[in-house]
Amino acid sequence: MANNQIEIILADGSKQMVVAGTTLYELAKEHEKDAVVGAIDGQLVDLSTPIKQASQIIFYNKASNEGLAALRRSAGLLFIQAIKQRYPEVLPAEIQLDDQGFYVDMRLDQSLSVLELKDLEQDMQKLQKQGGLIQPQRVSVAEAKAIFNENPFKLDRLAEFADEEDICIYRLGEVADFSKAPFVLDIHLIKAFKLLKVSGAYWQGNAKNEMLQRVNGAVFASQAELADYLDFLAESEKRSHQKLGKELKLFMFSEEAPGMPFYLANGQIVRNELEKFLRELQAKYDYTEVKTPLIMNERLWKQSGHWDHYKENMYFTKVDDQDYALKPMNCPGHCLIFKDEVRSYRDLPIRMAEFGQVHRHEFSGALNGLLRVRTFCQDDAHIFVRPDQIKQEISLALKIIDEVYKVFGFEYAVELSTRPADFMGEIAMWDKAEDSLKEVLAELDYPYTINEGDGAFYGPKIDIHIKDALNRSHQCATVQLDFQMPEKFDLSFIDSNNEKVRPVMIHRAVFGSLDRFLGILIEHYAGAFPVWLAPKQVELLSVSQNNEAYVEELYHEFQENGIRVAKDLRNEKLGKKIREAELRKAPYVLVIGDQEMNGSPFSIRKHGSQEITKMDKEAFLELIKQQATEKARIY
Repeated sequence: MANNQIEIILADGSKQMVVAGTTLYELAKEHEKDAVVGAIDGQLVDLSTPIKQASQIIFYNKASNEGLAALRRSAGLLFIQAIKQRYPEVLPAEIQLDDQGFYVDMRLDQSLSVLELKDLEQDMQKLQKQGGLIQPQRVSVAEAKAIFNENPFKLDRLAEFADEEDICIYRLGEVADFSKAPFVLDIHLIKAFKLLKVSGAYWQGNAKNEMLQRVNGAVFASQAELADYLDFLAESEKRSHQKLGKELKLFMFSEEAPGMPFYLANGQIVRNELEKFLRELQAKYDYTEVKTPLIMNERLWKQSGHWDHYKENMYFTKVDDQDYALKPMNCPGHCLIFKDEVRSYRDLPIRMAEFGQVHRHEFSGALNGLLRVRTFCQDDAHIFVRPDQIKQEISLALKIIDEVYKVFGFEYAVELSTRPADFMGEIAMWDKAEDSLKEVLAELDYPYTINEGDGAFYGPKIDIHIKDALNRSHQCATVQLDFQMPEKFDLSFIDSNNEKVRPVMIHRAVFGSLDRFLGILIEHYAGAFPVWLAPKQVELLSVSQNNEAYVEELYHEFQENGIRVAKDLRNEKLGKKIREAELRKAPYVLVIGDQEMNGSPFSIRKHGSQEITKMDKEAFLELIKQQATEKARIY
């Protein structure tokens, strides 16, 4: 072809002849000046990449997912340049991306502080303003090993590239990294960033490896997006369940039991109300509640399959010289209860529920308040059904989940998780189970996404992801179809032909983990629970010593009416007592003075509001009872 020209097709479908070897950067100047990376025939590459043959070309700016990822990767390299100038001995391990930016793991003998992060961020800003180009270089894997031969972490990572012909190294000043994914080439483009925190992290997430320091940074396409994210972080910090848990005296942790929450009086009230709510709802739908032992013989867990698929997450002990395990799940115990009697087809479905305490080993670095613990209460249910009852029972389980989440005002998304790599049983059974779940979701007209390979080892599942007040997603409820466990435990019922038939088992949880759900609720409500959940529904404040006797009288009257009430009789200024009551976040505060003693309507302060409402005692008591009964989401 004349002048060695080739035909390219652009994203809009237009065609153009270009000289072979033209780089994406040269082409972008003509078509997409804001481009930061591009793709040649679907392969994402940096802008220095030449076009060698007839191809389809797409450009991405820094607001796109592809462009933003490249921007964040490059910001990680800019951070390494900044920290290398300040601490020449630092040994960077890797740059990784997360939902808001990047993190860099590194070996550094000196522990970084928050103040030093601010200095490093200023160093990054200076380097960014000075400008500079990130230089890509394609080398063989052997050459890359020679380049990084003094960095054991890089050599570990290069093992992932053993089958590659070559690898791209990206250099910025005296520092470099390599990646299969592209970087942006001009550091002037990295404008909206913030170093967030420093923490410890095991190399490659393995507790047997060296502990490194990890620095997280937020990177966005614009300053406005960064500002929005920092506002979100500030609001998240205010809502932190760990912070509020301590302030509101809900729960605590102790070094004597890492990852195992201690519930204080206020927190136990909320837990009890959650259990009561679900217990009453389950009773309405003919669930029977059971309780199974915390520890059971090791042979049970071998029979159930947990030994082969879950023992790394289990705790073990000995009883009478025999090996036992703390239960990580409730299902095997429920299988034993089902098997204890002869069951008829007329008995099914059997809906068996338990608020069961389970124990699962989590690495200490993964523990996170109530959101990730080592022991928690599962609101577990196992429904034993005939094959012809599968769809109706899954539909009922989803209906219960929907009823519960509407009370809290949660929007949710549905996800179908399919057969994992370490599955138990026959593929044909799995296919049948997955098809059953798909049919139910289709019949209910539930939109859903498929999460390939994330099912439980014994069966596929429907996971429910709720959105909290900050629009964060949390996976809580689950409905799982299981043909394996009834087989493992040789469960059966007598059918209409007087023959033994295998039941199907449905696993169902609504809260998932009662502890985790409570942590989510604390942050969702920012600690200001609705009346039905609030540890104290009303606080009574005396104006002076003259009013103390009447406050005591009211206190006992409220208690007799089933209202959770607190009193503040301290000889303090009223303004201070009101401010402190506001911090305790009771839904209502009543100020009791001489007028109230003489029969005037109560002055009622609603949490979070400056307005004062007047209401007589009987009407107020009725209001509290009504809001508690109706589980109103607003006061």
